[in-house]
Amino acid sequence: MDKARQRLEHLWRRGRDFLGTELAIMGGAMSWISERNLVAAISNGGGFGVLACGSMSPALLAEEIHATQERTRKPFGVNLITLHPDLDALIDVCGEMQVGHIVLAGGLPPSSAIKRAKDTGAKVICFAPAPVAAKKLLRSGADALVIEGTEAGGHIGPVATSVLAQEILPIIDEVPVFVAGGIGRGEAVVSYLEMGASGCQLGTRFVCATECVAHPKFKQAFIRAAARDAIPSVQVDPQFPVIPVRALGNNATKKFVLFQMEVVQRVRSGEIDQKEAQLRIEHFWAGALKRAVIDGDVENGSVMAGQSVGLVTREQATAEILGELVDQAVAALAAREGPVSTMVKC
Repeated sequence: MDKARQRLEHLWRRGRDFLGTELAIMGGAMSWISERNLVAAISNGGGFGVLACGSMSPALLAEEIHATQERTRKPFGVNLITLHPDLDALIDVCGEMQVGHIVLAGGLPPSSAIKRAKDTGAKVICFAPAPVAAKKLLRSGADALVIEGTEAGGHIGPVATSVLAQEILPIIDEVPVFVAGGIGRGEAVVSYLEMGASGCQLGTRFVCATECVAHPKFKQAFIRAAARDAIPSVQVDPQFPVIPVRALGNNATKKFVLFQMEVVQRVRSGEIDQKEAQLRIEHFWAGALKRAVIDGDVENGSVMAGQSVGLVTREQATAEILGELVDQAVAALAAREGPVSTMVKC
């Protein structure tokens, strides 16, 4: 087992060194969930917590960063949405607060944003949805990449984690690459490390941490759910595109389909134009995540969850979750060291 643990340390050393942590496990940035308490708990447990800025104002982000710094002396990052209207100001706040790692998400960030973030002294992490995008981000100065597959919760792309890993890990070695999407056990972490990843990012697995502020009903929905219950939102008409979001199916997901059909019909009858219709469709989910996470309305809110939700079976302390992941990873590596049976063909 000591050899297996040493092997694990070797496999994720690059990720640990980059993050400045004991474990190369990043916490996924989940709006309303990845706030000061959970982020600090992940970092204090040896992982790398990541604050979800979401739609926060610069002043609110500064408050949240300060509150997190009061709860942990360990490294943590801040996730900023590239489409935020105050992105530059948010980057400046991170610089003023001496944030060591800035994660730019929600679309490919412009090179100007990457440079601005790097000029604060922070290391910049970006999401790469495809090999071409990965190479472009490297040219723009990204210090590390996250590749996230369609199994993840929240807004998702079309490609599975396992395929993205096969496409990107063999061709990108200039910077650390972290793999995300559908990861819930240590064996999966090991498999991606052995493929060349520097670490992994997990979100869904931490929702039922005792330190997570999510409503008890939100957590219970996760504990009861199976992998197949985490489904992407449905688009009813290609002329009215919908960015897919993976969440647990509920009344809201059913209403969303009916709402789209109603809006499309109103366009065809001439009541509203296409631009207005698109805005109405996009605004359907406004406030829906908070409604579920904070208020506990898991029937009419958005219960964003990755397919690894089926591996969430109870509420646990964050340190216990991290410990389980490491134990599973070590056990998987130890099993590889055992005797291998051979079959002799006649």
